[in-house]
Amino acid sequence: MFALTSEEGGTAVRLARDALEKSLRGEEFTLPPLSRIFSEKRGVFVTLTRDGSLRGCIGLPYPVMPLGKGIVHAALSAALEDPRFPPVRVAELPKIRVEVTVLTVPEPLACLPEERAGHVEVGRHGLVLAGHGRSGLLLPQVAPEYGWDAEEFLDHTCLKAGLPPGCWKRGDVEVATFEGEIFHEEGA
Repeated sequence: MFALTSEEGGTAVRLARDALEKSLRGEEFTLPPLSRIFSEKRGVFVTLTRDGSLRGCIGLPYPVMPLGKGIVHAALSAALEDPRFPPVRVAELPKIRVEVTVLTVPEPLACLPEERAGHVEVGRHGLVLAGHGRSGLLLPQVAPEYGWDAEEFLDHTCLKAGLPPGCWKRGDVEVATFEGEIFHEEGA
C-alpha cells in the first residue's frame, strides 16, 4: 500500500474541507478529478477540532470504499453524525480545523493476550479492539496527545469499546494495530 505524498495529503484535507463547506451550506458537492491514489480502497478518518478541542471524529477503519469517497463520507459523518456532539453549524466552519488520517489495514496482534502491550508502539500504532459484541478504535495520534504508555492506550481503547480496562489481556477480546498518515490544514 503506497503512502500519500504531501501534495496528495493536502488534496485530502482540501477535499474534506470542501465537502463540509458545500454540504453544510446546502450546496451540491461532487468529487473533483483526483489522482489515482484516491480511487484505491483505503481506511480513513476525519477529525474535526475547534479551539483545540475535539468536535467530531468518524471514519472507516477498513478499506471498504475508494479513498476520495471515504474522505467525503468521513468528513460529513464527523460533522453531522458523531453522537458525542451536536451537528456542526455553518457559523462554526471558520473555527473548525480538519485533519485526515489515512490508515493501513488493521492487523491482529500475533502474540499472547497478556503480551499485547509489548507489541504496541505508541506514536506509531492505532488500535482496534473488539469483543463481547462491542468494538472501539483509537487513532495513532491519540496516545502521544495524552501521554499514554502502551498499557494505558490499550485500557482507553477498552473504554472506547464500552468494555472494562484490562480486557485486552483476555483471549476472547481481539486487538489489531494499524498505522496512519496524518494530514491537517496549514496554519490551523
